[in-house]
Amino acid sequence: MVRNHQHDMGECNRNNMTLGNDTLVCPLLRSMLTSLSLNQNQNTNLAVVAVHGIFSGMGILENALILWVVGFRVRRTVAAVWVLNLALSDFLATLTLPLFTYYLYSSHSWKLGEPLCVAQSTLFFLNMFVSAFLLAVISLDRCLLVMQPIWSRRQRSVATAWKICGLGWLLAAINTVPYSIFRAVSCKTDGRNLCYHNFARFSTPATLNHDCRLRQETTAMSKLLLAFLIPLSVIAASYISLSRKLQQRQVMRENRMLNGNIQHCSATGRFASPLSPRFSKMVVAVIMVFILTWSPYHAFCLLEVTSEYYPNIRKVVEVGLPIATTFSFLNAVLNPFLYAFSCPHFCVRIRESMGALLEGLLDEGILRSQLRAESRRFSSFRGTTTTNGIEFNGFA
Repeated sequence: MVRNHQHDMGECNRNNMTLGNDTLVCPLLRSMLTSLSLNQNQNTNLAVVAVHGIFSGMGILENALILWVVGFRVRRTVAAVWVLNLALSDFLATLTLPLFTYYLYSSHSWKLGEPLCVAQSTLFFLNMFVSAFLLAVISLDRCLLVMQPIWSRRQRSVATAWKICGLGWLLAAINTVPYSIFRAVSCKTDGRNLCYHNFARFSTPATLNHDCRLRQETTAMSKLLLAFLIPLSVIAASYISLSRKLQQRQVMRENRMLNGNIQHCSATGRFASPLSPRFSKMVVAVIMVFILTWSPYHAFCLLEVTSEYYPNIRKVVEVGLPIATTFSFLNAVLNPFLYAFSCPHFCVRIRESMGALLEGLLDEGILRSQLRAESRRFSSFRGTTTTNGIEFNGFA
């Protein structure tokens, strides 16, 4: 992309799959291998590579810092386990960003060999499945804390959270296997190397078209369903139920206050929400970023499947899918910002240790702190002057 467009055609032919009349290649891949499109604007290319380089460094450092702080400086809670595993998934994804940046620097030619091509693809899809699974679990966890508080407090533990995360990583690894098996480096007709799915592997000339379509459709639908639509459905259902329950509690609280039962409510804390406002705010922000950064990728994956039947849109897929893939990497880069900037007074708290900041974010002394806040809020109605003694500091 930035380097001069000069390639060693002989080395490409020796090391990677080359395009010939007897080579089994899916129609979409054949179209990509014969494409000669390349942006010749060097200033634009330099800018793109520079931006990718900055994102690479930021993403790795940010997620490494979150891992260190949450892993070693914060009291281990269920919330901390969720964030720790999300940060680990994002950290692994950002480790592949320098590889993608070098690919762009090398005129969109993969010069790092097939093992790194497979590794890059594996970590990318592993992050996609793990992130979706964990966001759905976190949303369900938040919902159960309100809908079934007694059951949740009995069953909810750090050990259980680790087991659920382990299950998520296992399921993600299983779903990633097909993308690793079919990942390969192929030679384009202009000598450049392409790291992409070769769904013609393990196929025969008689079954080539059928295998290509089946594998393309199966992988695209599995990504769409398991890493996007199903998790989003769980998230949406959880927050709709959560919102309705909290509205009901608010109405009941107001009725009790109007009936003169303020003292009883503040003493029992029956209607105190067992949710941390700060953690909930962070979860909503992470979910929104997940939707915005991953939806273009899944849209182009659907177009990729459609291009098997409508070849005229293959050019759109060839140009748009890499851009959508780049956009999806922003999810792993932006999440660490959300973990910290969920606090509106971050500019003040940046002077404090990151450990203290995240300790407050992930602290689960929820009922005690909110009960104290409720008690003081109710006492203010009786004309008693009190100071705000909420244990959580920073998140409105």
